[in-house]
Amino acid sequence: MSSLIVIPARYGSTRLPGKPLLPIKGIAMLERVVNKARQAAASAQSPVELVVATDDTRIEAFCQKKGFAVVMTDSDLPSGSDRCLAAYEARLAQGGPVADFILNLQGDAPFTPASYIAAMLQAAEDCPAADIVTPVIPQSWQALDALRASKAKPGQAFSGTTCVADQQGRAFWFSKVILPALRKEEKLRAASDSSPVLRHVGLYGYRLEALRRFVSAGEGFYEALEGLEQLRALEMGMHIQVVQVDAARLSMSGVDTAEDLKQAEALIDRLGDDFDPQFS
Repeated sequence: MSSLIVIPARYGSTRLPGKPLLPIKGIAMLERVVNKARQAAASAQSPVELVVATDDTRIEAFCQKKGFAVVMTDSDLPSGSDRCLAAYEARLAQGGPVADFILNLQGDAPFTPASYIAAMLQAAEDCPAADIVTPVIPQSWQALDALRASKAKPGQAFSGTTCVADQQGRAFWFSKVILPALRKEEKLRAASDSSPVLRHVGLYGYRLEALRRFVSAGEGFYEALEGLEQLRALEMGMHIQVVQVDAARLSMSGVDTAEDLKQAEALIDRLGDDFDPQFS
């Protein structure tokens, strides 16, 4: 199996223009993400290429200076999945290799652990029936309590996605509601330190043909209701395989504002820098 990690990196963020190039402790956000992709690729069993997909010549120039593979994609593409397919096809047109599996790694998520990416690549090898692979984190009771408290805050109900899956890891559903509902929760808490709730991490890897089908299908009914693109795949009958990963020590969903940048640097000050090869 050959894989391509696509890193979408748009310059024109309304809340934080040029954010892929902004430094976090002196290292550009995009460089931090590329570093994670390279770490994961180095540990993979099969060939893994990576490419940055951008719509801006400033990001293109940065990548060329750093020696990162880069392709230009249309700024009007509606989603990261569309951008991934466009990047793959542009890379192919340049003479790049054919890929069986394409992984979408967002350029504004600098703390995505390389271990998550590596686990997805491995799951794609281990489960050839899967159309899509995505990670989930089993929630401790403490983590579940924090998730519930977060959703109870005004305006936060739609932050944090949960997943229900069968024992082999095939996803049944994803929701912004905390699933499953827990009957007799006191007994469950007494029986185990871990809750039955799986929190979804918004990373996706697609078989090439599944990505083409997904992009061509357009928005699904439940996708529109919950704002979750993976529901389109389930409505289409696709097999989404979840891979369980551990909660990361450095954790942020993404960097979207100047305040997020400060928070990212504060996390590094407190917990260490995962760009450092000695970080563990």
